[in-house]
Amino acid sequence: MKIAELVERSRAAQKVIAGYSQERIDAVVKVLARVVYDNADPLAKLAAEESRMGVYEDKINKNRGKARILWHGLKGKKSVGILEYDREAGIALVAKPMGVVGAATPCTNPVVTPMCNAMFAVKGGNSIIIAPHPRGRETAKRLAELYYPEFDRLGVPRDLFLVIGEPTIELTNELMKAVDVVIATGGAAMVKSAYSSGKPSFGVGPGNVQGLVDDDVDFEEAAKKMIASRIFDNGIICSGTQSVIASKKNFKDVLGAFVKNGACFIDDPVKIDAFRKALFPDGKVNKDSVGRSVGEVAKLAGVEVPPGTKLVILKPAACGEKDHLSGEKMCPVMTAYEYDTWEQAVEIARENLMYEGAGHSVDVQSNNRDHIEYAGLKLPVSRVLVNQICATQNGGAFSNSLSPTTTLGCGSWGNNSISENLAYYHLFNKSRIAFVRENWRQPSDEEIWA
Repeated sequence: MKIAELVERSRAAQKVIAGYSQERIDAVVKVLARVVYDNADPLAKLAAEESRMGVYEDKINKNRGKARILWHGLKGKKSVGILEYDREAGIALVAKPMGVVGAATPCTNPVVTPMCNAMFAVKGGNSIIIAPHPRGRETAKRLAELYYPEFDRLGVPRDLFLVIGEPTIELTNELMKAVDVVIATGGAAMVKSAYSSGKPSFGVGPGNVQGLVDDDVDFEEAAKKMIASRIFDNGIICSGTQSVIASKKNFKDVLGAFVKNGACFIDDPVKIDAFRKALFPDGKVNKDSVGRSVGEVAKLAGVEVPPGTKLVILKPAACGEKDHLSGEKMCPVMTAYEYDTWEQAVEIARENLMYEGAGHSVDVQSNNRDHIEYAGLKLPVSRVLVNQICATQNGGAFSNSLSPTTTLGCGSWGNNSISENLAYYHLFNKSRIAFVRENWRQPSDEEIWA
């Protein structure tokens, strides 16, 4: 498969849809979501089998949930022609397509990330070419096969959504240099390649969401939310909560709530070291631990856990760069830390984020507005999610106003171009028509320098 030919086909399709009305564009965007919603089960099954990671049932919920929230967030939004006209300012804003979007997508989300990227691309009048992870290629190809009959029904070109059938690093890099704009959702190497492609690029940073528990919350409710965040899809979601940072005076009660709801708490240094070596041999993530069940991870560490355990919580002696366990663990494992003051809690989170995950997010379970705002002011993150399930709500939810997405920018902290959730409006250019402002006047020097 030649990349130049794929891009040529994609560009021809893009020229066709560039002339579509808003209504016709939205009809295509809706189909991109509805196909995944209607085929959530078989697509989840294929994704779980091909990627060999995660939880089949969670992938079904992810497919349906993301399809639902993304379409709901996009319908009714203008993305064609004149978007707005500010008469007082004398500015008219005009949307114009970028062209062909190249999207490198991960095996952790082989359905919803291509779907999301395609929805954003088409919303802006663009076409898209997917470069899937090799362990997600069959899933991406099946997604295209499901889309094409719907495209035929709508009378739109099939080449609007293309997939590299036999993806390699070389082909993905070639694609990124040939398209007009790049979305890279994957590892650091992939994101670096995107930013080195010479094309406008949107990448993501690594996750390592720190979880802060305040003294004024219902500990059991907080535990339920944080456990749900950590174990969803066996911990492969970048927004999954990685730690429990609780006050010394309530530490036993907080961890007790976690244990009551299925956690296995381990503070034995020998067992902790066994997990450390299993998860981070030579200081690097063990790929055999990614997306594995808690039983499989415990077996890797050679540590027995009680039947029915949902996740393991380890209590290391140090945080930040002093311990590899401070980093992102893409499996049902968390770390726990004690603090004396809220300022110390935030500092623990900061040290862990500076070790890995700066720019991403923090999970705050608190009802104290001053504490919440302090965390928001002090921590190098793009999102502070309050009293929610971070793994499933950090990428936008009906309960909050974050833009629904599967690509979470981490700003300059994470070497990314945006410090917000990637949205449809990032994928079209904007022309500004500047009229003479009504009743304008030049202020006097005295007014300017006053």
